[in-house]
Amino acid sequence: MSQQPVHSVSRKLTLLIKSGYWLALLIIAAMVMGSFVLLQQMMAAQQNNDSLLNIVSTQKALSQRIVFLAGATGAASRDKQPALVAALKQATAEFETNYDLLLDKTGADPMSPARFDPKSIENVLFAKPFHLDYFSVGLIANGKRLISSFETKLTTGLDGYKGGADRVDLDASVANATLSGYAALGQRISAFADERSGKLLDLHRTLFFATIGVIVLVALFIFRPMSKAILRKTHELVDARNSMAFIAVHDGLTGLHNRTFLTDHFDTLIKGAHRRRERLAVIQLDLDRFKQINDTLGHAAGDYVLVVTAQRMRDSCRASDLCARLGGDEFVMILNGAGGTEDINMLARRILEQINEPITFQGTTILPGASAGIAVYPVDADNAEDLLVHADLALYSAKKLGGGNFSFFSEELRRELDYRKQLEHDIRAAIADKTFEVYFQPQVSLTSGKISGIEALVRWKHAERGMISPGEFIPVAEKCGFMPEIGRIVISKAINEAAEWDRAGIDFGRLAVNVSGTELREPDFDRFLFGTLEKAGLAPQKLSLEIVESVILDDEKTGIAAKLRQIRAAGVHLELDDFGTGYASLSHVNPNEIDRLKIDRRFVQNINENGDNSKIVRAITELARGLGISIVAEGAETEAELDSLMAIGCDQVQGYSIAFPMPQDKAREWLTARNPKKAKLKVLQGSLA
Repeated sequence: MSQQPVHSVSRKLTLLIKSGYWLALLIIAAMVMGSFVLLQQMMAAQQNNDSLLNIVSTQKALSQRIVFLAGATGAASRDKQPALVAALKQATAEFETNYDLLLDKTGADPMSPARFDPKSIENVLFAKPFHLDYFSVGLIANGKRLISSFETKLTTGLDGYKGGADRVDLDASVANATLSGYAALGQRISAFADERSGKLLDLHRTLFFATIGVIVLVALFIFRPMSKAILRKTHELVDARNSMAFIAVHDGLTGLHNRTFLTDHFDTLIKGAHRRRERLAVIQLDLDRFKQINDTLGHAAGDYVLVVTAQRMRDSCRASDLCARLGGDEFVMILNGAGGTEDINMLARRILEQINEPITFQGTTILPGASAGIAVYPVDADNAEDLLVHADLALYSAKKLGGGNFSFFSEELRRELDYRKQLEHDIRAAIADKTFEVYFQPQVSLTSGKISGIEALVRWKHAERGMISPGEFIPVAEKCGFMPEIGRIVISKAINEAAEWDRAGIDFGRLAVNVSGTELREPDFDRFLFGTLEKAGLAPQKLSLEIVESVILDDEKTGIAAKLRQIRAAGVHLELDDFGTGYASLSHVNPNEIDRLKIDRRFVQNINENGDNSKIVRAITELARGLGISIVAEGAETEAELDSLMAIGCDQVQGYSIAFPMPQDKAREWLTARNPKKAKLKVLQGSLA
């Protein structure tokens, strides 16, 4: 064979090898490029799924927040309602924005045949049994109507919702159905993501092994960097999925399970306890001084306390128990197989002792203190919602005892809850029927015996339970937002009675009525007050409004200060009640704004025996005298207390030693008996000399 054919063959072989080599490289490059594009698609799809699941999770929380804020706004006092309405409006707007974003990202079409596919996203949104689109739109619409209704009630002179309050109640069933729909949507999205990831991973695996085969045949030096890149991308994908799954059911700060996980798994725990015939203890914990820690040491210290508390909770319970953070400084522990009451008692005591141990943060020792409320399945309730409510009631009971301890839910608390609900119903009926009565307690001068004033006090005689103490029904009324209505009933009745005394020539000094900050924040309070005075025919100078120091602290934020100045300018006197017990500074004791100070009864009682109280009353008296402000002491009950007040120079007093609070007829008799008789002129007969 000649050299030419050999050279030709060699050249062809080299060309073939080179062609095969470059072809292999092109195949490898194509495979590498395909793998890279595939991984990018997987990451993009994963990010899109993460975004969708985050929206779904947010929507679940917002649907419950809207219902919670709606209920809280309806039950809150009027001064708290504007903030709650703003929060409700924000939550509703965010819910609507997220829903529009969800529809845009999923590209769901209500007319698509896919809505009949039980496994499709359109089926959850537009078909049975979830109808998520219907319930989401309904929740948004109901929320907006409710916001409009509240804003109409809070704002006068503006157009608002005209449908009537009975048409705007937010139906909790809509929120529950929305929550169920979003839970199903999240499961559907996760299922699609898993299916898509599985297919992409299968394709990726095929490309991976094919690439390895080609790389082994061509050049091992190409395999190593490519395999490392692929493994790195795969690990990133797995880590991202694991991170997403963890964040969805855990609290980001403490690592405990979150409210969503608790809501989803509580019923499962109850069913397990029922199947095993075991008790299940729900312990709700709350840090007693958490706000103080945040305010004094900063939020970093507060976060550290929460993290340490969470770790101590984990350390004090078993692996089968569940620890969750509800939000803020609220935690829940669910103990499986809790045993008897004594076992739960010992366990709760051990947990609290461990949680209440001092915490050191940056050289500062913190004593957070925790209180706990305990409800037991099936003794106290047989469902998750009631167990959490009863545990919260028990927690409130523990806090009333001073904190740092725990309390079990009891029949007494159940009766108290039922009683408060009944009392709330009865108060609402009493407001409608205006059955609240006004009692009067006189104020007199110790030196002259002259009547200087008379205070109007609210009383309630229940048709079945008789007289109910103001200390019992007023806190309930304040919590339910009934005080403005009760206050107007009392003011109207007191002014009308005082006007009758005035027309009859009965001297009563000035009528004093108590007015709360909630009443003063009513936009039309001044119009109501002057309208009532004008209608009854009582001069404004005959009326005093008693306010507490906390009302002054509201100052210009709510317009109360300007309103009080306007009322005083019209002739109505202002009195500072319970002076010395609040936080008002001396700058508020201004003779241009306050006409009289009322010394609280805790300084007056036993003043003859308590030197400190005597010094306090003397200092207040001298301060008022120097400023030209009159003063009255309330709660004087003995001759010795009256003598001490007289010696100090506090002339005007009010208390049981002078007179008990009396109903209208008795008060009229008391005032008439102590009014001086007017001399009658007698016309002489005969001629004038």
